[in-house]
Amino acid sequence: MFKSLVSLSRREDGQTMAEYGVVLAVITLAIVATLGLLSGAINSALNAVIDVL
Repeated sequence: MFKSLVSLSRREDGQTMAEYGVVLAVITLAIVATLGLLSGAINSALNAVIDVL
């Protein structure tokens, strides 16, 4: 029984999912920051398209 408890404590499945979560959070923050910086240019481009239509 002790060996099975030791083998369970060595599993890294939870750590891997946590790492994916951190990477996803960093990517999400980068996208939000980029969209925030480009919001003026995006707004101008959309207004230009609206004017053409």
